[in-house]
Amino acid sequence: MALWGGRFSQAADQRFKHFNDSLRFDYRLAEQDIIGSIGWSKALVTVNILTADEQKRLEQALNELLTSVRNDPQQIIASDAEDIHSWVEQKLIEKVGDLGKKLHTGRSRNDQVATDLKLWCKEEIALLIQTIEHFQLKLVNTAQQYQNAVMPGYTHLQRAQPVTFAHWCLAYYEMLVRDKSRLTDTLDRLNVSPLGSGALAGTAYAIDRDLLAQYLGFKTATNNSLDSVSDRDHVLELLSNASIGMNHLSRFAEDLIIYNSGESNFVELSDRVTSGSSLMPQKKNPDALELIRGKSGRVLGALTGAMMTFKGLPLAYNKDMQEDKEGLFDALDTWHECLDMASLVLDDIKINYDVCLAAAKQGYSNATELADYLVAKGVPFREAHHIVGEAVVGAIAKQKALEELTIDELKSFSSVIESDVYSILSIESCLNKRCAKGGVSPLQIAEQIKKAKNSLKDSAS
Repeated sequence: MALWGGRFSQAADQRFKHFNDSLRFDYRLAEQDIIGSIGWSKALVTVNILTADEQKRLEQALNELLTSVRNDPQQIIASDAEDIHSWVEQKLIEKVGDLGKKLHTGRSRNDQVATDLKLWCKEEIALLIQTIEHFQLKLVNTAQQYQNAVMPGYTHLQRAQPVTFAHWCLAYYEMLVRDKSRLTDTLDRLNVSPLGSGALAGTAYAIDRDLLAQYLGFKTATNNSLDSVSDRDHVLELLSNASIGMNHLSRFAEDLIIYNSGESNFVELSDRVTSGSSLMPQKKNPDALELIRGKSGRVLGALTGAMMTFKGLPLAYNKDMQEDKEGLFDALDTWHECLDMASLVLDDIKINYDVCLAAAKQGYSNATELADYLVAKGVPFREAHHIVGEAVVGAIAKQKALEELTIDELKSFSSVIESDVYSILSIESCLNKRCAKGGVSPLQIAEQIKKAKNSLKDSAS
């Protein structure tokens, strides 16, 4: 029976019922709905709606239901209930009879679902942070393993300056630091309880909402009942966080797809995360990475959809808000799965050292070093830049690297060049000179790995 049936003389059309009911997806809020109901039962004792004995009976029944749900969450789907709130109430009435009908006193499904979803989001953020940190640790360990793997760095997808595979790994570690901080910020804003806001005007009972909020694990209670039942900022923030996080994973995937290609051949992916072709027996396709890249669009679509759903809603609650959950659940599930898959991709990845080093030596990636050398000799940088550009053109014409030009050939571009230039044109010199914080020098990389490991260790403790 629907919770609102008394006003109606006709049953709902089955097509409308299917269209309207949300149990098929909001069943995921079962634990939160039960926990919120236990909290509400305690609040009702303070305003003499329930006796202490009645509250104990309700809490015991709700805890039994919580255990049952945790053991078998799929049992809910078989029900004909409209939503998770109806299902919990029906099950409670089955256990304790008419006493179960008293629990909803002073409460609306509007503040109930808002509370359930915030409780779920809090738990999900904690899980996401754990998953992010697991991937971060994989990145740091991979960086430590491949500190000496020199490869070209790119701008505009053109070889720019030499870097190391470790430096590349640590770049994605930093992106994940920001992903984690955004989740923490979101948690701080959503950590206020709407329970006790009623349908829109507040509950008619003098409940201490701040005390109730603290019981449920929130910092405090919300300040305005109209806003409380219609606020879905936390949904939009989490979808935004997921979209940015998935963009980072998509870039990670794209880099490795390029590095794994036959044209680059910098890395070889494990058989565990690749698949073959139904026609071409030689193929080994980076499907895990391509799916990560593809799923980022799905998550971003969920954010766009939610933004459009909420943009014109009047205060307070509207049924449109039921559309908040499917996109959110799917987006965060997808983010979890892609973070886990990205971690798996780094397992057993192989770096082709010689190929990477040869590529780093190509493309005149030491041209900036030559310009800096000229600056050290007193040549203004803009002039040095021009001189080196001419030297690169000359080297291309001779099909030589800069360091392969003779001293006389180099002097034809600038008389200040001496034989000491060759030491600064080496890959080792290119790396070692980048010794400022955040640079690619071996000392900086080792320091960043140490800092990252300490940070992750502190988070785990």
